[in-house]
Amino acid sequence: MKPQHWPLYGLRIRTPRLELRVPDLELLDELASVAADGVHAPDAMPFTVPWTDCPPAERGRAVFQHVLSSIANWSAREWSLSLAVLHEGRVVGRQDVTAKDFPVTREVKTGSWLGLAHQGRGIGTEMRAAALHLAFAGLGAGAAVSSAMTDNPRSLGVSRRLGYLPDGLTIAALRGERVTLQQLRLERARWEEHRSAEVTVEGLDGCRAMFGA
Repeated sequence: MKPQHWPLYGLRIRTPRLELRVPDLELLDELASVAADGVHAPDAMPFTVPWTDCPPAERGRAVFQHVLSSIANWSAREWSLSLAVLHEGRVVGRQDVTAKDFPVTREVKTGSWLGLAHQGRGIGTEMRAAALHLAFAGLGAGAAVSSAMTDNPRSLGVSRRLGYLPDGLTIAALRGERVTLQQLRLERARWEEHRSAEVTVEGLDGCRAMFGA
């Protein structure tokens, strides 16, 4: 698929085990199925927006619509890059990189989820490392930020391994309850010190202006 008017479809970020790409409709349907099959235990809620509370079919549809909306609402001033993560040719999860006023702030935010069947194998760390490489080496970011609930050790562990440092706490409301989030920040110099994954990027030159980079 080589759409003339949306060059982001040609973007590829690769690590030794993974490929990250904007999903075409076939891959997007596969991504939605991974979400429908479950991304966390039923007695947990790791997201501040409880999009996984709905039945499997609705959950898959919500993912399908969200990714399409990220394309429809894209602008150089405010963008959300939703990437399907492929392992051995199969979609296993999604990695997002978002920014607002990137030419001024030089800051991105990351978020992700991984299908239950693919967790516990280091894929989460590797796909975040790929996203950080795109941000820092590809787009020239100065910092990346993330957050996780204080009772989400897996997400916090990924951030710690990649060099993020704590950057304060915030409070959010989830299902009518108060939850605490750990804010995390990774400056470019510290990313340089902690980068270890081998990452390559293909197709960025054709869409670099779309990021305001």
